[in-house]
Amino acid sequence: MYPRTFEYHRAKSLSDAVTLLVQLGDEAKLLAGGQSLIPLMKLRFASPAQLIDINFIPNGSYIREDRRTLRFGPLTRHAAIQDSSAVAQIPILHDCAAGIADVQVRNRGTIGGSLAEADPSGDWPTVLMTLETEVRCLGTTGERSLPLADFIKDAYTTALASAELVSEISVKAPPKGSGGAYLAFKRSGPVYPTASVAVQLTIEDEVCKQVSIALGCVGLTPIRPREAESALRGKSLSPQTVAAAAEAAQAAADPQSDMRGSADYKRRLVRALFERAVGIASRRARGEKVEVSHIYA
Repeated sequence: MYPRTFEYHRAKSLSDAVTLLVQLGDEAKLLAGGQSLIPLMKLRFASPAQLIDINFIPNGSYIREDRRTLRFGPLTRHAAIQDSSAVAQIPILHDCAAGIADVQVRNRGTIGGSLAEADPSGDWPTVLMTLETEVRCLGTTGERSLPLADFIKDAYTTALASAELVSEISVKAPPKGSGGAYLAFKRSGPVYPTASVAVQLTIEDEVCKQVSIALGCVGLTPIRPREAESALRGKSLSPQTVAAAAEAAQAAADPQSDMRGSADYKRRLVRALFERAVGIASRRARGEKVEVSHIYA
């Protein structure tokens, strides 16, 4: 099926894109990587009358190190993040970028578009929820920054105003002695995960001092299982401690049964992924280099 007729506009800058959004109104949509919008348009689930292409904006794609913070341009492709030596210093970010769909999607999809889409099955919101992440937004009144937890409001819903767009994503590097891991279970590479788990922790004197956990694809937004975090924080990562935290993470999951599996199946997946992710994160926190790949059915 082909998309319905639309008018095409090429933005010259982020501010120009904001101006076009104001001028064209609610019938306008931004085109970044297009990995979500274009398939929806082909199926006519989305039929924007006006399409604003931001792909040709100069300097929209970048990865910059600013002291202990990584800054990503909104048009930075997943593949660029995967290949970045700066990103490799925060392994959980590399896990995410390298595991998204397939090579074609990674070469087109953008981190800004992924966050703006707020798809409950998306990878970036889940991973970035475990790190100190700020989303900078540009609108008619200028720029503002929001913590990621405040930016994502609900499934496919963000704090973006009607004439506002993502202008930058900043991620603060975790402290020394930290490690993270992101694991997802998929039926095949190109599809969304059935369930996913992101774990970021800091170990000091064999004790888990800091921990952030996010569960993906098992709720309308990434779920922070606070009881699971409490079960690990301030304790050594013994098998008994990890098992108790895994049980709490499983209980926090709120999945729906669908073609990817039953709700009970997804809860069990969360537990298995959680235990494996904690093990990898703790090894990385101790300085070990551990390669990670998603798990396929």
